[in-house]
Amino acid sequence: MRRRLVPAALLLPLALLLSACGGNSSASTGGGTDGSGSLTLSVGDQKGGSEAILRAAGELKNLDYKIKWSTFTSGPPLLEAVNAKAVDIGGVGNTPPVFAAGANSKITVVSAWHGTSQGDAILVPNDSKLSKPQDLKGRSVAVAQGSSANHQLVASLKRAGLSLSDVKVKYLQPADALAAFTSGKVDAWAVWDPYTSQVLKGGQGRILTTGEGITNGLTFQVAAPGALKDAKKSAAVKDYLQRLQRAYRWVYDHEEDWAKVWAKETGLPEDVALAAVKRTYATRVAVAVDKPLIASEQQIADTFTQLKLIPRKVDFGAFTDSRYNGDLPPSTTAPRPSDGS
Repeated sequence: MRRRLVPAALLLPLALLLSACGGNSSASTGGGTDGSGSLTLSVGDQKGGSEAILRAAGELKNLDYKIKWSTFTSGPPLLEAVNAKAVDIGGVGNTPPVFAAGANSKITVVSAWHGTSQGDAILVPNDSKLSKPQDLKGRSVAVAQGSSANHQLVASLKRAGLSLSDVKVKYLQPADALAAFTSGKVDAWAVWDPYTSQVLKGGQGRILTTGEGITNGLTFQVAAPGALKDAKKSAAVKDYLQRLQRAYRWVYDHEEDWAKVWAKETGLPEDVALAAVKRTYATRVAVAVDKPLIASEQQIADTFTQLKLIPRKVDFGAFTDSRYNGDLPPSTTAPRPSDGS
């Protein structure tokens, strides 16, 4: 059955934004620099992530150190850069650190947010005959390997009584997955916001299931151990995390303001940006890196070890550092409610 193509006005901004990072390439260089001073903190980011929130909230002003930005297609290549000391700190979902730990990468989780998982979705085309997760058996599903969507797919299949071997997994980065999904080369796409909102608002697909109640909804800032050992960089990391926490609090009361800034910076339509803000980003609450968080991530690690997608037993706690917790609430703190726009 033929599927209509994505409208050029909707697809082009995203394609242009990701073209420099297409396939499995790691990062888009030339992300720009903020601040001043002799110290430079190299920050890895994903589309519409930390930089967008900080800039919209006015938290990139009065920096007495420089932030050099690099944009990555997803969490796994970002953490490869952290391991290679090309990036000092960066934001990722709940699964990339598990895979990085499984590879014994030099990474440390230093900060966390707890949000809803409604933007973590398995999408199918509008004309698809699939109506429930059980219908995925024997079907092809695109997903970025080692991403939070990878775990969401595994967990959703398990909830439906299926395993990863019951579907035809196509490991694709978002730009390639989007093309495969809209051209009918895959039956479903496991992905996160803003891609979820982009597909929904563009009328190109619908949600088969989400990660809500299935995945832990955690996102992280992950640092290079070398940066944490450097007193000046460690201080800059602390300041950066405090700015990011304030920025997220600003978003709670300025959803439309942030969405407009984000849309302008990324080329996303404003309605797509606002939907992603309401569904996902405005629900995130800064929480402590604590024992329940470690236990939750350990379950993810054990799942992928059992699937032999991680080659060894992982002690996730060994890849965390609670020095920046301060007075943050426990990781089990409920996220802010989403209106599911």
